[in-house]
Amino acid sequence: MSSPKKGSPKKGSPTKRGSPTKAESPSKKKMKLVGYNNFVRHNPKSDKFDARKFHHIEFYCQDATNVSKRFGWGAGFKCVAKSDQSTGNHSYASYVIQSGELQLVITAPYSRENHKPDVVPPHPGFDIHAAHEFNNKHGLAVRAMGITVGDAKVAHEVSVKNGAKSVCPPKTLKDKDSGKSLVIAEVQFYGDVVLRYVSGDYEGRFFPGYENVEGPEVSIGIERLDHAVGNVPKLIDAVQYVCDFTGWHEFAEFTTDDVGTVDSGLNSMVLANNSELILLPMNEPTFGTKRKSQIQTFLEQNEGPGLQHMALKTNDIFHTLAEMRKRTHLGGFDFMPKPSDAYYKNLPTKIGDVFTADQYKKIEELGLLVDKDDQGILLQIFTKPLGDRPTCFFEIIERVGCMEEFNGRLEQAAGCGGFGKGNFSELFKSIEDYERTLDV
Repeated sequence: MSSPKKGSPKKGSPTKRGSPTKAESPSKKKMKLVGYNNFVRHNPKSDKFDARKFHHIEFYCQDATNVSKRFGWGAGFKCVAKSDQSTGNHSYASYVIQSGELQLVITAPYSRENHKPDVVPPHPGFDIHAAHEFNNKHGLAVRAMGITVGDAKVAHEVSVKNGAKSVCPPKTLKDKDSGKSLVIAEVQFYGDVVLRYVSGDYEGRFFPGYENVEGPEVSIGIERLDHAVGNVPKLIDAVQYVCDFTGWHEFAEFTTDDVGTVDSGLNSMVLANNSELILLPMNEPTFGTKRKSQIQTFLEQNEGPGLQHMALKTNDIFHTLAEMRKRTHLGGFDFMPKPSDAYYKNLPTKIGDVFTADQYKKIEELGLLVDKDDQGILLQIFTKPLGDRPTCFFEIIERVGCMEEFNGRLEQAAGCGGFGKGNFSELFKSIEDYERTLDV
């Protein structure tokens, strides 16, 4: 943040990240919801392959040029690589935009009539017909969640052996100049979203075959992807499927009794890999309430399961949000309505003296939500949907506290400050009010 905190949540001595505990692998038991109050977090170190961290998120759209520029301007992403007709790609236009460690890949298929199937694009598994069908079905949406793994071939083999549906078998992408290579492979994650495994010694900005793009630094503070949230019709089925082929463990959960309003609700479970650098919440709708669940609205508007939102992490949310709000009416992103005056009036009592009076004032001016758990503080805000459909959106977050010892240095623990349980009610009200303007 832009100025020091008055304090931070009381904590014991630093702990080592991901210290192993003995527990049953999640893939050996039936997953079930127990609710926030009954859930006990532990890390069984149960990964079935070497999964390390997020690598990239790829959107499919109908106009990669304008979407990439809008995302870049609105959130401070710099274009670092491209693959399009100017680089010899006759299948799709693809632009890699980056801020900190986070890479977003914006891809649009070219005309099917002028497609040259004998010219292999950088992603040899790309299907131009499937890409057009994806766009027609989902609109602007996430197609792939890329993660760095130790060996993409092994990850794919293990995943398929344990029930995953293969979408793209392992492909080796070799750079003709350096001789170094990447291996990519894909399995179905949920709906039409694929989990893309990436490994290798290639040191280029993205995949071999993409051309570097130079330009000035434009970052406004976004550092990395904190978590990526998916919406599915049946939560337990989706979570069980992923746990079975990855071995990932449950990191957190919430039920509608924990976070719903009188009008709508959801159930949610968060999955994590061994290092807990890959955090993947999944939501399902609940029924029987006055209004349709926002998750059900997403499933209808997206025409099936999909990635609902990405949490973009910054170390100075005051600066990042001030810059993003300046750009809202100049082609940037709109944000969900601010919480009520009562929310901000009660915030100092809820959170304590972690922030100064001036910081609490800034929090209200920017429309931020604040929550805490027993270890840290979470500051968050949500954009309105990124495209025409009320589907995918961004969350901007900062986490405060929860420092752990890792390889001889202090780093922040995954999920510090939680996932905004204390803000769900206020957020639901905001989304419900927004959806009333859409007649959905």
